[in-house]
Amino acid sequence: MRISRTARVCLVAAVVAVLAACSPAVSAPEGDGSAPAGDSAPGAGATTVGVIAVGPKDDFGYNQAVFQGVEALREQFPDLDVLEAYNIPEDDTAATTMESMVAQGATIIFATSYGHLDAAKQVAEAHPEVVVVHQGGLLDPVPANMGTYFGSVFEPVYLAGIAAGAATQTGKLGYVYAIPIPQTLANINAFTLGAQSVRPDVDVTAVSTTSWCDPATQADRVASLLSSGVDVMTQHQDCTKTIIEATEAAGAFTVGYHADASSLAPEGWLTGSEWDWGPLYTDIVQTAIDGDFTGSEYNANYRANMASGANPFVASAFGSSVTEETKALIAAAAADLEAGGSPFAGPVTAQDGTVTVPEGETPPIETIEQMDYFVQGVTGTVS
Repeated sequence: MRISRTARVCLVAAVVAVLAACSPAVSAPEGDGSAPAGDSAPGAGATTVGVIAVGPKDDFGYNQAVFQGVEALREQFPDLDVLEAYNIPEDDTAATTMESMVAQGATIIFATSYGHLDAAKQVAEAHPEVVVVHQGGLLDPVPANMGTYFGSVFEPVYLAGIAAGAATQTGKLGYVYAIPIPQTLANINAFTLGAQSVRPDVDVTAVSTTSWCDPATQADRVASLLSSGVDVMTQHQDCTKTIIEATEAAGAFTVGYHADASSLAPEGWLTGSEWDWGPLYTDIVQTAIDGDFTGSEYNANYRANMASGANPFVASAFGSSVTEETKALIAAAAADLEAGGSPFAGPVTAQDGTVTVPEGETPPIETIEQMDYFVQGVTGTVS
């Protein structure tokens, strides 16, 4: 069960049942604290919240997870008007859509796609009375009415890599990703290191689609990987359906991402990792409503990991083919992460042989979120 970070959640009793282990998440830097508390604070007393997403709410992936978070907000705040807009491109449309929500009374805005960050900054600057939070970006400096938030996605992906490494017969894993930004590179590397922990000679072939959701290109990439001998497929795409269905049809194993898509692969599903945004969305909204956003952990580059007990990115259920032995290996690795371990504990070596993390060192999340290389064991180029 995820544990909220503050006692405010007592006002939203359905979010969590335990408040005792309030372990802080990683967040920095905080805002400047210049906005006054009370009704004049950004987002204070909000009655309307707006949420924009880059894709459809039924994509079996990133945007479906956002939709589920929106539904959790509605459940926890039945009197709150929640505006939602899907398929919003990462261009000027994002800003105009958020402006429309502000015009309709929204004083808390969630911009949920990586490419929505510039638009979110624009809206926040134009409306200091509105809280604008962005999913996955980084701010420096952090305005008093803005913040970013995310989970340590690479941790559950590392655990899923263990399942993939244990399941493969050919030693060849496929990774279809969108764009080589630090988050995708960290995920590919963590997945590879997880697989190598049980099968050191594993090869992960990483191919880009140059898009967060392009089913035709996805189908082409997965067909090529399967024809090369890949027998376990995973991905970092917003929409996951095409890749999972193609992999299932080929009789190969699937590792999911962003949302539970096990229903698409009844035979080949191993496990995956997925967003559980409800508790975090709820706490952000409650913090703003209470007039406490400025200077809070959310008025920052907020990041939660498994050690904090608050990671919004969690492991998916196992498929029927995952053995008890593999589950035990994953449980042991999860316990290590919860105790403060890291998939990137040194030594870590890049493709070109450069030691990027020396033995005995562990990079902070800020360094991981600037990753610009593939580790040894990954076939592919960062371009």
